[in-house]
Amino acid sequence: MTTQPFANTSPYALLTFQQAWEQIEQRLDALPPQYVPLEGAGGLVLAASVVASSAVPPFAASTMDGYAVIANDPAVDTARGRRLTGEEAAGAPSRIPIGPGECRRIMTGAPLPPGADAVIAVEDTREAKGYMIATLEVAHGANVRPVGSDVALGAVVLTEGTLLGPAEIGLLAMLGQARVQVHPRPRVVVLATGDELAQPDQQLVPGQIYDSNSYALAEAVRTIGCQVERSHHAADEPEAVEQALREAVSRADLVITTGGVSMGTRDLLKPTLERLGTVHFGRVATKPGKPLTYATIAGVPVLALPGNPVSTLVGFEMYVRPALRLLGGKRPLWRPSVKARLLHPIKRDRERLDWQRAHVLELDGQWQARTTGAQASSRLLSMVGANGLLCVAPGEGQIATGECVDCILLERVESAEVPW
Repeated sequence: MTTQPFANTSPYALLTFQQAWEQIEQRLDALPPQYVPLEGAGGLVLAASVVASSAVPPFAASTMDGYAVIANDPAVDTARGRRLTGEEAAGAPSRIPIGPGECRRIMTGAPLPPGADAVIAVEDTREAKGYMIATLEVAHGANVRPVGSDVALGAVVLTEGTLLGPAEIGLLAMLGQARVQVHPRPRVVVLATGDELAQPDQQLVPGQIYDSNSYALAEAVRTIGCQVERSHHAADEPEAVEQALREAVSRADLVITTGGVSMGTRDLLKPTLERLGTVHFGRVATKPGKPLTYATIAGVPVLALPGNPVSTLVGFEMYVRPALRLLGGKRPLWRPSVKARLLHPIKRDRERLDWQRAHVLELDGQWQARTTGAQASSRLLSMVGANGLLCVAPGEGQIATGECVDCILLERVESAEVPW
């Protein structure tokens, strides 16, 4: 392979995290709407408001097992009660009217027969010789669910931008909608680069390490409900990187790469991205993740993450996850943030915002935090079990025990509501 000399300085401006995110956000829109089957649409976002095309219920229905009657019926036999004329079952209405002095057994959810306007609960009655005797009388409308009492015809029941959960899916099914217009799940391709990478089922040769990043990223994407494909890793050759990127972009809504974005002679992602598309930024003043790069190729966004394992997963939380939420039409973009009191001092980075991995716990209304140990970006163990990212602003010295810092809660914090 032909290599180039080291570059002493980067041609890319060093952006703040906020500046970098603004570059991403202004270029990402929700994916074009699609109609998808209702089953499987959970977790997606409505692309258009839903108007009820029918009333729910579409008929007056009994809310309990009992007897359909005419309320305040003067024709009731005071000695024998109401004459029993049959039975109304859910899903099989008889459509035979009830006349004065009559009643009919009725099951929960069954349509009221014509003429009836109330239901007496079975526990308030007894039957004898073809008649029903009530121990109490009911008013007009008692124990009856009127037409449209749950959903009125023409009502807007779900608005554009609604995240579909179990209740929303059930409501759409109740309205007879077998398909729904949503922003689809983003398709993601994960691409790792590097001659040193081997797959976990291979025997390592001298100088090789196992590819953990693409597995971790693919699982992170899969966990939040997006479609993901883990591409074969690309060798550190310009042609191999270019071909892998072209193939990834052709079948993805978002491409995530890992490795090859620093300033070494074989860090080929940035020049390849420049050649194939547009690089919008190539450095961010954060730790980890300084060489993180954002580009577009043929309109497809590419987030190129550094190759250190922690840089990869923190980059996923702070850039990839919110980008996927934007593509899926979802907000808020980040996980909840709290103020956490430090249980030990932590050192600041002089120039960069530092996302330190931490164990956090809410105790008596106060969040407390301690880091997961050594915070080297190569130490994946610092992410294992971490349920928070401490956002340590740049500066001199350290932050003392007992002081509070901003902390982004991760999904393993059970006491917090953390949507993806």
